Amino acid sequence: MNITLVCAAGMSTSIMVNKIKAAAEKEGETISIRAVSESAFSNYAEETDVLLLGPQIGYALSRLKGLYEPKGIKVDVINTIDYGMMNGENVLKQARNLLAEK
Repeated sequence: MNITLVCAAGMSTSIMVNKIKAAAEKEGETISIRAVSESAFSNYAEETDVLLLGPQIGYALSRLKGLYEPKGIKVDVINTIDYGMMNGENVLKQARNLLAEK
C-alpha cells in the first residue's frame, strides 16, 4: 500500500507519517508512506494508492477526488480527532478501509 499524506506545506503531516509507519510495523505490515504539500502531490500521484488530506485542507477534498479517483487513487480527509491525537493506528485503518472499497 502506497499512502501519501497532504497538507498545506507538507510539514505537519510528517509526525503523522511516523505514527502510521510505527502502527504498520507493529502489525507486521509493509507500507510506503510520504508527506508532501498539496502543490507537490502531482509528482507522486503515480506512486499513490491512497491520498489522505490533513484536516486543514479538507476544503480541497471534492477537487482532489475529481482529479485522482478516476485514476484509481482513493482520496479522503483524515479524521480531525485522529489527526489531533496523532493516532496512526486509526489513520492506517482508514487507509485500509479506503482500499477495500471498490
